[in-house]
Amino acid sequence: MSHTRKIAVVITARPSYSRVKTVLTAIKKHPELELQLIVAASALLDRYGSAVNYIEKDGFEIAAKVFNVLEGENLTAAAKTTGIGILELSTVFDNLRPDIVVTVADRFETMATAISASYMNIPLAHIQGGEVTGNIDEKVRHAITKLADYHFVASENAKQRVIQLGENANMVFNTGCPSIDIAQEVAKNDSLTFNPYEKYGGVGSQPDLSNGYIVVMQHPVTNEYQDSRKHIEATLRAIQKINKPTLWFWPNVDAGADGTSTGIRSFREKYKMENVHFFKNMEGDDFLNLLHSSLCLIGNSSVGIRECAYLGVPTINIGSRQNRRDRGQNVVDVTYDENEIIVSVDAILKKQERPKSDVYGGGEAGTKIAQLLKELPLQFHKTITY
Repeated sequence: MSHTRKIAVVITARPSYSRVKTVLTAIKKHPELELQLIVAASALLDRYGSAVNYIEKDGFEIAAKVFNVLEGENLTAAAKTTGIGILELSTVFDNLRPDIVVTVADRFETMATAISASYMNIPLAHIQGGEVTGNIDEKVRHAITKLADYHFVASENAKQRVIQLGENANMVFNTGCPSIDIAQEVAKNDSLTFNPYEKYGGVGSQPDLSNGYIVVMQHPVTNEYQDSRKHIEATLRAIQKINKPTLWFWPNVDAGADGTSTGIRSFREKYKMENVHFFKNMEGDDFLNLLHSSLCLIGNSSVGIRECAYLGVPTINIGSRQNRRDRGQNVVDVTYDENEIIVSVDAILKKQERPKSDVYGGGEAGTKIAQLLKELPLQFHKTITY
């Protein structure tokens, strides 16, 4: 009888969960894998729309919870949160004894997962390495690539970059992005399948969505965090002038989130914003269904670059947060300028066609990754390839 491999997946933030949900499902279903799900950092905090509730509701058992977020939403707090994460996760790994640890993408606190696993000689798998963005995530992402033993990347360019970083090409797999697996299901339905106001509450007026609506999701940029208030105000003014029904999502927990939130709050007090409703959180598939049925997405979320490419949702990408990421034909890049945003939205609304792209894969990433986690040789020693 073959040994059941224990796979510890660490989720540190709401977006990371929706991004790897299909991987978790595939591991759970695999007869020779055992899922050890560890939920940490902002994924446990209510203020960021507690992801842990969705995880449990989706039927996943949580093996360990790690509370490590330090208040402050500034750079010092981010560094200390990561430090506490290393301390706590090493205890968790010591207790659970996983065969492989899986870490996701490039949020600052995922560094803690990578360091703990590496120092404890546990093979480390990294999902979504090799991409380019150009802020703190860039450093974190490539550092995790150097700590990881297996690389499950989302695009062909990403694969080439990981190999150029000196990684063994036999351990780099272009599986596509697991979030596209969910998008593939969502794509089967062209209309909105739920009432967002009834299901998710939120605050603000409730504009009629039947003649089309816009979705906004804009996060602070970690290396421009002092300007986050100014940045969000340009978008707020643009949305005010466009005057279409708009569903606006609250920002991530990043340095600068205070500026973004304060900007939204004070603008909302000053102007009625009759056409805008604000949400904290939404389940991954509902969120994609909402996007798929929308006129366009405005902001700087990677969902505009990834899932929206596959779904063909026009995306107005503001500023530098997604700098140099692989793009489909759905993306228009603009600066933090209200007129530029308004002109781009007008252009999108006049267009009929919505081009789709599978630059991030075609929807089988979860199963591919689970199979690789079963088959790959367990190793934690490596040497640069050149």
